[in-house]
Amino acid sequence: MKFSRSFKFTCSAFCFLIIFSSCHSRKAVMKGEPGEIVQPQVSIADKYSQMMAVNKSDIQNGRLYAFIDQWYGVPYKFGGLDKSGIDCSGLVLLLEQQVYGITLPRVTSQQVAVIKREYEEDLKEGDLVFFDFDGKQFSHVGVYLQNGYIIHASSTKGVMIVPLHGGMYKYFSRCGSVTDTLTSAQAQ
Repeated sequence: MKFSRSFKFTCSAFCFLIIFSSCHSRKAVMKGEPGEIVQPQVSIADKYSQMMAVNKSDIQNGRLYAFIDQWYGVPYKFGGLDKSGIDCSGLVLLLEQQVYGITLPRVTSQQVAVIKREYEEDLKEGDLVFFDFDGKQFSHVGVYLQNGYIIHASSTKGVMIVPLHGGMYKYFSRCGSVTDTLTSAQAQ
């Protein structure tokens, strides 16, 4: 009798652990080195291909989408640069540095100075997109992904992916690819 009760308890505890350990989602892991294109995790490719209405095979930069997955939903915090809160230029700074190995200035008004201006139809993954909010020129920045989508740190909803031609488009100002990179000392 004792063996049976003990065996049932052990089996129940084991099943409980298996069920609850599989309930939490795994965070994306950034593989490779900055600037290196690596295959994305299948779950990440599925998630972002659906979000941006592209084929799963179009999600090719595993470092980029792993970065996005790690930061998605982090709240906005002016001057923030960590998972407790981040602002738009901080997000762009970290993304460009960790995904592409590019060092940018910390603030938006200086980030715009290191781009080669492009037309919207020529935007490529990793290009910067600037907006003029509250009558201030180049007061907000995001990063172009693909199929007309950008990632940015919204002051109300945190880090998110939105269509460039959505509600923010009326504030669109300039876009382009990063041309001038800085040494770490210059960026600070």
